[in-house]
Amino acid sequence: MYRDVRFDEIKDRRDSVLIDVRSEGEYAESHIPGAVNIPIFNNEERARVGTVYKQVGPERAKELGLRIASAKLPELVKAVEQAAGGKQPVVYCWRGGMRSKSVATVLDLMGLPVCRLEGGYRGYRESVKEKLARYRLDSKCVVIQGMTGVGKTQLLHLLTEDGEPVLDLERMAGHKGSAFGSIGEKPSNQRTFDSLLLQRLEELEGSPYIIIEAESKRIGRVNMPDFLITAKEQGLHILLEAPLHIRVKRTLDQYIVEDPEFNEKVKGALSAIEKKLSPDDREAVMHAAEQKRYEDLTELLLVKYYDPRYRYTMDQYVGEFTRVDATDLAACKESVKRVIREKLKLAKETALYPI
Repeated sequence: MYRDVRFDEIKDRRDSVLIDVRSEGEYAESHIPGAVNIPIFNNEERARVGTVYKQVGPERAKELGLRIASAKLPELVKAVEQAAGGKQPVVYCWRGGMRSKSVATVLDLMGLPVCRLEGGYRGYRESVKEKLARYRLDSKCVVIQGMTGVGKTQLLHLLTEDGEPVLDLERMAGHKGSAFGSIGEKPSNQRTFDSLLLQRLEELEGSPYIIIEAESKRIGRVNMPDFLITAKEQGLHILLEAPLHIRVKRTLDQYIVEDPEFNEKVKGALSAIEKKLSPDDREAVMHAAEQKRYEDLTELLLVKYYDPRYRYTMDQYVGEFTRVDATDLAACKESVKRVIREKLKLAKETALYPI
């Protein structure tokens, strides 16, 4: 007989695989990180069952669900076995109800050592919210500052490759944190962001510091928790600097994507900020966009829009900034690691992340 397990019991286990049996649409909206989607109902079937439930009643809805699911069970069992790859499947649906119970029962009858997630995705989501609401960040925040295009995101990637304790908030948010930040990205909703954030915070517990990019409270469609805002304000601030031509190139490298609608998306983003530009600057950036002169457009936006706003934001900060040359990002990476060690008084031989 299968048994119910709490998420905390299996989150660190390498011998189990989470199986999300909800519809593709539910899974796409938000799911437990790492879970594999093997839906018992597709989007249309789920809608049909839901309609019958509301218009006729729960018994008829169960009958319809059983008819739909029964024809799929052999293939579903095969799919779960393949996804599990010899590990123990842990199935879940929305609230630990009929869908996960049905799948767990069938898998158990087939001899698979299956578990069901207690409370389903809803229980997991409530747990994430509660943990974030009372989370205490004991690590020092190292905040990477710098004007647009200076290479903050690229630097975080390099530091991550070196095993540094990086909290990549823009990756979790699926947004680059600007008016153009959704271009080439798939923005996360708050549920997905919270799940990824908590997962990474728990991975980094015990680190003397975590490295983040300076972000506002809102990143795309999501909000950072207050404890992270406070930690950022009280953190060690490192200011990256690079010449304008390098910042232009790095911005283009980061934003230009293969998308037939790229130009229209750029002009759509411009429309959101054009009122904050002078009439002459507005005309210049729109003209550059129309002609697809993206290098000229980027330089105009940096000089006329982003740089003045960044300087204003910097003026609001209280405390010391350690300046680091980011012209060469490989050298910059080593300088940043050295600053962290020296400022936080980490002995080279005892640092968790040696330099």
